Amino acid sequence: MRPALLALLLLAGPLQAQEWRPERPMTIVLPYAAGSAADGYSRAMGEHFTRTLGQPVTVVNRDGASGTVGMRFVAQAAPDGLTLGITPMTPVVVQPHMVRNLGIGPESFAPVCGIAENILGVVVRADSPWRTLADVAAAARIRPLNYGSPGPNSLPFLGVWRMQRAAGGTYEHVPFRGDPPSMTEVLAGRLDFAAVVVASASGQIASGALRLVGVFSDRRHPDFPDVPSAREMGIDAVQLSYVGMYAPRATPEPALAVLERACGEAIATEGFRNVARQLNVVTQHRSRADFTAMVASEYAAFGRILRELGVRPE
Repeated sequence: MRPALLALLLLAGPLQAQEWRPERPMTIVLPYAAGSAADGYSRAMGEHFTRTLGQPVTVVNRDGASGTVGMRFVAQAAPDGLTLGITPMTPVVVQPHMVRNLGIGPESFAPVCGIAENILGVVVRADSPWRTLADVAAAARIRPLNYGSPGPNSLPFLGVWRMQRAAGGTYEHVPFRGDPPSMTEVLAGRLDFAAVVVASASGQIASGALRLVGVFSDRRHPDFPDVPSAREMGIDAVQLSYVGMYAPRATPEPALAVLERACGEAIATEGFRNVARQLNVVTQHRSRADFTAMVASEYAAFGRILRELGVRPE
């Protein structure tokens, strides 16, 4: 072997063995208020990152404007792998269609991995005569039903919109900031039902105060296996809501590769899974490639849906 070639190979070995590692503490941004299920599993994710990457990880809440305040902070952070965001897809794929010059969109981020599915569903009071989503749809064809959701064009709202489009009926929407207020109104008898993230209502469902009558996922919620999906009941209303981790655009490939692996490893740990089970969170790991493709697809789909709804950027 020629001496020059041998020297190159000897140099290449150590270089190939080198791997990105954070040199300073890391931050995971949650773009919603404290107290959500995302707080619990994001902190479990941060604990794993601390153990495996060797730097402390701080989880901070930066809520406001349907998640866009926190995700704008992530987008504007240095693309060095040290600032990450964990969020449902709403501020990345829905809000950019609704707010003119929002300053963020799918192109603002480098998706790292998919973490969980927020399975969405409809809950009624325990003494309601409606036992299935089909019962709700049938009632809405007889009289207008009023319902609550986390807000206009939120994903639970869009689940009901899909149900109305598929099965007819009349629905009067009452927007709230988050799931708990709308569930309170259902329990008080002032709303017919609430469209929510099922995990948010799991305690009330388990206690018997609320009844889950159907979900908008393409599968049943594993913690409530007796509750069919809308599609199983003949209502073509699938509304998915995925949670994932994002880094700022232009984050170097070596950093993204390490972060993606750490994210997948964290989801597989017993500690993370225990937290998810306690919170009724449905984990669903997606690779960086799969999650990036999903973000692009959902962004295009919501553009079509919101135009059909008559939504124009404000």
